[in-house]
Amino acid sequence: MKPAILIVSPTLADANTGNWRTAQRWARFLAREFRVRIASAWDGTPCDALIALHARRSAAAIAAFAATGRPVALVLTGTDLYRDIRVDADAQRSLVLAQCLVVLQSQGLDELPPELRAHARVIEQSARPLPPLAPRRRSFDLLLVGHLRPEKDPLTAVRALARLDDAAAQCLRLIQVGDTLDAGLAERMRDAARADARIELRGALPHARTRALIRHGRVLLLPSRIEGGANVLIEAVTAGVPVLASRIGGSIGLLGDDYAGLFPVGDDAALAALIRRCRDEPVFLERLRAHCRRRAQRFTPEREGAAVLGLAHNLLPAEHAREAPAPTSRNPRR
Repeated sequence: MKPAILIVSPTLADANTGNWRTAQRWARFLAREFRVRIASAWDGTPCDALIALHARRSAAAIAAFAATGRPVALVLTGTDLYRDIRVDADAQRSLVLAQCLVVLQSQGLDELPPELRAHARVIEQSARPLPPLAPRRRSFDLLLVGHLRPEKDPLTAVRALARLDDAAAQCLRLIQVGDTLDAGLAERMRDAARADARIELRGALPHARTRALIRHGRVLLLPSRIEGGANVLIEAVTAGVPVLASRIGGSIGLLGDDYAGLFPVGDDAALAALIRRCRDEPVFLERLRAHCRRRAQRFTPEREGAAVLGLAHNLLPAEHAREAPAPTSRNPRR
């Protein structure tokens, strides 16, 4: 029988978050060689290894499973790396209990305590490459994709749009996609949309519709204050859509420090200037697009899948070796 792996994700399909997307994708990769289940907690059902997303929110599952002596891998999210592991005792304990730590972009390694970096590896996420779709001719569409919560800082995008009030700016359209996780922030976004007809709030949409919107867009905006390695950034880049992102570790790690589409966190004036250049300077927009095409080669499902299987084999070398088929003359062991 194949070894069994449980993936613990603090959010499941109904939440449609980045954590769920990661868990779902990893389960698909692992199912080639393992029995895999996704749950929001560990209920005591026997399994051979645990892969947990989120140090703080999955802390109870990590502690209980580690007590059995079975191996744990911890995938660190943005709020883990850039907030919780600095101040939260449960998150800090999860770091110690895990045999392997995973960060989703190379900058994440720098946030770990030095003594734990030897147990960490980088696994960059992926998305199926898709060609961009024809953009809307009557507008220059800016996509803002993410559930409404302070970490995503959507109001920086709203303030940037407000700075663009020249005649040509009337072609701009800011399309926000995502559910409401912060009521106060959602109300401010509704106020902004009432005041500026260029803002469209689409709310939560199915993943396929969201990705189609991105593919029709001119630019994806990612003004986040915290990101571990945004799925949506990778979905844009692998669809040929350039990104304007805040200069934070999670985005630098994916796009590179030399990317010309980065701006300081919360700096709406800098974001407005980049939007203006994208709209008015085709050469600049193509420069961003070309950079993103080069980075997209890192974000293939084949590459991520191999890395995820490698993680599992590293957690369960002995168990998996016992399940491996005996070599034959047609498939000799080398």
